[in-house]
Amino acid sequence: MLFMVRFTDRPDRLDVRQAHLAGHMAWLGEHADAIRIGGPLRESPDANPVGAMWLVEAGSKAAVEEMLASDPFWVHGLRASVEILEWRKAVPQGPATF
Repeated sequence: MLFMVRFTDRPDRLDVRQAHLAGHMAWLGEHADAIRIGGPLRESPDANPVGAMWLVEAGSKAAVEEMLASDPFWVHGLRASVEILEWRKAVPQGPATF
């Protein structure tokens, strides 16, 4: 199953993002088989990230939650909230590619 994961960051924690970015990127590499596509969300191209959106392939929502629990951004308190929703492709033209 695919899940849309939408994170909202704490606006006062940019220092946490900067301090743990290398660890977060390494963690993403370790989970590249599950995180099909993802990246930060910004209000404008030059603004600091306010969160992130990923599409994650997993057997259940609980599996996604378990995986997220070890992300350095989550562990060190950058994330204010997370929303995990099942996602399915609705557009009939061709397969979804990432």
